Amino acid sequence: MTFMCEGETLRPSVVPGALHRLDALPETIHWGYFDAARAPSLIISSGDLIQAEAVTHHAGDDPHLMMDDKLWQIWNRTPESDRTPGVHIMTGPIYIRDAKPGDMLEVRYLSMQPRFRHGSNLAAHWGQLYQEFDETERVTIYQLDADTNTAQAAYAYDVADKYLTPGRITYCPECDRRMALQGVRVPVRPHLGTAGVAPDITGRVSTVPPGLHGGNIDNWRIGAGATMYYRVQVEGGLFSIGDPHISQGDGEISGTAIEASLNVLFQIILRKDFSFPSPLLETPKNWIVHGFGDTLNAAMKNASLDMLDLLGEKGLSRNDAYSLMSVASDFTVTQVVDGTQGVHVRMPRNIFPSGARKTD
Repeated sequence: MTFMCEGETLRPSVVPGALHRLDALPETIHWGYFDAARAPSLIISSGDLIQAEAVTHHAGDDPHLMMDDKLWQIWNRTPESDRTPGVHIMTGPIYIRDAKPGDMLEVRYLSMQPRFRHGSNLAAHWGQLYQEFDETERVTIYQLDADTNTAQAAYAYDVADKYLTPGRITYCPECDRRMALQGVRVPVRPHLGTAGVAPDITGRVSTVPPGLHGGNIDNWRIGAGATMYYRVQVEGGLFSIGDPHISQGDGEISGTAIEASLNVLFQIILRKDFSFPSPLLETPKNWIVHGFGDTLNAAMKNASLDMLDLLGEKGLSRNDAYSLMSVASDFTVTQVVDGTQGVHVRMPRNIFPSGARKTD
């Protein structure tokens, strides 16, 4: 394989194929799980484009603002007993013709547009500081301002019961609503919290922890203009998207982002010319490698080892790569709230000289 030099990219020039539409409907979603045995909702060829709907499972935090007839169909026709073992509503899966285990899916995220003008942040019982707030969950509803590409809090309310049923619907009376974050605006940066291929495991796999299949990575950089590489684990890949966000900070400390449904345009390209063990992100400025583990130390070590391999493919010795990682890369906590901890490491692409390649 060949890794890229300054100004170059892993992405080859590919003529777009057919354009498919994949709406989020009761028959095209799977709630809370990946499953290698699930029949595909869509079958495509390499290079095809998909216009898909990604639905947040937090739309019930204010159904008047974040749900329409199509979302109500999903809620009404998906029994609570079938929303397990995870929580996220996943659109798909998408079967890619000729995709075999060990191949890579190159997913170019082209556009992500909010479906509604509001989103929800839940300070949840799985958040890092839940015990510091008298073990009370709080919902903050944010309103989008398309003119400034920002969001500001519309109101907040406390919830007595824990969020235990995926898709919980609450109706907050006006009198219980409180002002929140007056005058504060946060940048809107739509992205997918959860996306990935079906793991090669029998039965349902929860959408909550991230892993080598992708899943609930929760990196806000996985938005329009970014490209993700996922290693295929089962025939056809069975790729799904979900857990849409419009803003999130690294760490996702309260347990959630601003959760909001998105319309997503992306292209899937089947790659048989290289392989990488973990979900790899390419942005205009950086290579980003993700590591996961039971602790942040384990997640950071796993991210380090995979970045070491990536730099080795660029022709660096392990000693040189190790030094470069220490002086030029940034390690950041992706999230601490998904059971499996996440760390990502960013390596600037523009520091490498042109002309230096490693090919095998």
